[in-house]
Amino acid sequence: MTNTAPTTDLDRVVGFTIPGRHARGRITRLGPVLNEILSAHAYPPVIEKLLAEALTLTALLGATLKNAEGQMTLQAQTKGGIVSLLVCDYKNGELRGYVQFDAERLARLGKNPSLYALFNQGYLAITFDQSTTKERYQGIVPLDGDSLSAAAESYFLQSEQIPSLVRLGVRRDAGGQLITGGIFLQHLPEGEVGRERLHTRLDHPEWQHVEALGSTMGADELADAAIPLENLVWRLFNEEPEVRLLGGTQLSRGCRCDAAYITQVLGKFPAEERAAMADEEGVISVDCAFCSTKFPVQLADFVSPPL
Repeated sequence: MTNTAPTTDLDRVVGFTIPGRHARGRITRLGPVLNEILSAHAYPPVIEKLLAEALTLTALLGATLKNAEGQMTLQAQTKGGIVSLLVCDYKNGELRGYVQFDAERLARLGKNPSLYALFNQGYLAITFDQSTTKERYQGIVPLDGDSLSAAAESYFLQSEQIPSLVRLGVRRDAGGQLITGGIFLQHLPEGEVGRERLHTRLDHPEWQHVEALGSTMGADELADAAIPLENLVWRLFNEEPEVRLLGGTQLSRGCRCDAAYITQVLGKFPAEERAAMADEEGVISVDCAFCSTKFPVQLADFVSPPL
């Protein structure tokens, strides 16, 4: 492996394979992009950390898509939970996400509530939309572990029959900005590296070796911007005969809200319903849940011209 990573390594995903162990992986670290997404909402620290972990997981899983136009969506939802909805998605290196939660109930919890305290009886849905084949794969698993990473591992084991390892790390830098890191490892059947859909047997000892090494990666290392991502891969697997780097993907904040699309959607409502949405000045205000951008739409824009 050749180290070509920047000195401060942030907002990238790096892919790699370990042919001799029939395994593949992704490793990522988020900084400015993460804080730009969080800045759109005044989230309390507990929710910031939750969304930061979810965005990191989304970057790891989304980067496995083969086509730039494919999309991966992560959604956690509950009935009666303090967090009622968490949504993140990835498309061509662009990330976005938001959380809906009960602020009053959250304030009664301590500083480090458990996943169960936040979600109660919830579930995690992970969806891969393949643009080239138009196929859509979705798996849903209960949020009954102690972390989002555990729920993701359960998803791949139950929905894809692929043993996986996910580790996430979160810290704040000297300026109070969040930095997150994550690593995602998967077992592949022999000769199947690079396939879009992967299925595997559970009897390969190579996977136990990879899993054991991956489990030694600490949260502090993952979220340390001074350590190039390639170096972390080297620390784990430097004794392997071959590790193939698949190149890095730069990450960015991406929100696909669009004024013309919003106007088109509103145009499908009956005129009386649009009138009920408008304020006294005849303006319908639509907020994007992801980026908090406000789109004012004039009722007059929907009036048909006289014949």
